[in-house]
Amino acid sequence: MTILICSDGTPPSDSAIHIGGLLANATHARTTLLGIAEQSADEEALRHALEKQATALLNAGVDARIVVASGEPILQILSELSANKYDLVVIGARHKKSSGLFWRSQRTYELIKAIEPPVMVAIGKFGRLARFLVCTGGKHYIDEGVKLTANLAAVLHAEVTLLHVSPEPPAIFTNLVQMESDVDALLASGSDLGQSLSAQREAFQKLGVTVQIRIRHGLVVDEVFKEVDDGDYDVIVAGTSRARGPLRHYIMGDLTRSILNRSQRPVLVVRSAGVKSGAGFLLRLWRRIFNRAGP
Repeated sequence: MTILICSDGTPPSDSAIHIGGLLANATHARTTLLGIAEQSADEEALRHALEKQATALLNAGVDARIVVASGEPILQILSELSANKYDLVVIGARHKKSSGLFWRSQRTYELIKAIEPPVMVAIGKFGRLARFLVCTGGKHYIDEGVKLTANLAAVLHAEVTLLHVSPEPPAIFTNLVQMESDVDALLASGSDLGQSLSAQREAFQKLGVTVQIRIRHGLVVDEVFKEVDDGDYDVIVAGTSRARGPLRHYIMGDLTRSILNRSQRPVLVVRSAGVKSGAGFLLRLWRRIFNRAGP
C-alpha cells in the first residue's frame, strides 16, 4: 500500500500526520509526506516543519519520504499523484463555519472531487481506529469503499458496521418498515437491498472482520449521526460517484458533504468503481482551469 499525507506544516495538519501514521504503520505502507507552500519564499520554513512531522511519523514506526512543493495546493497534489501511484491520500480539514453548504475549507471539497485515490479527511481528536461505520445505500457505488475498509479493518483488527438508512414511509407501509428493520428477514428476502447488503457483509467476513448491519429509518444525515453517537465510531466511510461526461471528476453528493460538514471524527471518502481517468488528465484539466482563473 502507498499513502500520501498532505501537510502545510501547521499544527492543524498534525491530525493528518497522526492518522496517516496509524494507517501506514498498520499496513506497512510506503509513505510520502507532501508539503505545499503557496509562496516559494515559505519553502524553507515548511521543510523544517515537515522534518519535525516526519520525526513524529518515524517515532510511530513510519519512515516517510519528504516532498516540498510550492504553488496552488490542489495543482501540486495532482502533480504528485501524476508522478506516483497512491492508494490513499490523507488530508486535514479546518472548520470554517457552521452554516451554508460548506463548513470546512473549500479546498477540502475541491480536492476530494478532483483526485482519483480515496481520501481520509482527518477531523477531530482520536486515539484509535477500532470502529468503522460504512454508510451504504445498498448500491454498487460503495463497493470499492467496502473493499478498502475491509482491508484496513483487517490489519487494524477493527469492527465494522454497515448502515443503511431508508426514508420514513407513510403509516400504511408499517409492515415494510418492520421487515426492513429485521436484518435477517431483509437479507433473506431476495430484494436488491438484501442481496447487496449480504454481498457487502461477506466481503468483510472473508477477511475475518467482525461486521454487523444496522437499518434505520428517517432523515439520512440525522440517522447517520444518531448511529455515530450511539456506536462511538472512530471513522465514518462515505462515497462519491463519477460524473458523466468528459470532465471525469467525482461528484460529492449531499450526504457525503453533510457528513464532512458535521463530523467530529475522521471521514474516509471512497470512489465508485469505473474506468480510471488517470491523474495526468486531471492535472492537465486543472492547469487549464487554474490558468484561466488566474491573472
